[in-house]
Amino acid sequence: MLIPVVATGAGFLAQCPYGMLWVGVIIVLGTAAAAAIVAGGVWNRAGAATLASFGALALALFAGPNLYEIYVKQLGERVDALVADAGERTNAKGIKLAVCRVVDTSGEIQDLSEQQNCHGQFKPKQHVILFKDPLGGLDPWVEAGDDRSLDGVGLGITVGLFAVTGSAMFYAGQRRRSDRDVAAKLRRKYGPPRLSEG
Repeated sequence: MLIPVVATGAGFLAQCPYGMLWVGVIIVLGTAAAAAIVAGGVWNRAGAATLASFGALALALFAGPNLYEIYVKQLGERVDALVADAGERTNAKGIKLAVCRVVDTSGEIQDLSEQQNCHGQFKPKQHVILFKDPLGGLDPWVEAGDDRSLDGVGLGITVGLFAVTGSAMFYAGQRRRSDRDVAAKLRRKYGPPRLSEG
């Protein structure tokens, strides 16, 4: 069960600022590799290894944003704010991304991205609610109203991927085969090894 837990934690870590994205990515890739090595190389269960590796990658991709939203919306400090400007910016790869500039009641100006729930749905001078991390480590989450409800679809996908990844590793561990078992199976299927002529 350590593989899905670490993948989930790495996905959440990637949501943190200050370069934590790259740390989370490295941990996720290491977790996927560990799943492949243990389930496929050590336990000789290639199918389960493939499923667990891809499951770990997908789990981190979905779990990170969902845990970020859950944490900030459930435990975050509610702050009233006003949208000063909303629009798009083009990143270095030429991809257009929505951005919002908001001003909260303390006068602090913050630029929010799609990661903070700014997808172009807010208009200038619109009243919004910011959910701020009480520890100050994560960027705030923006909502049109005081809605602390969670995205059920994203949460369901995250739970499903956690279960698939954990089940694949559990299955591989319970049905592990030694190298001798694999060699015996190949001998039954293809016969004993033959010396090449030449």
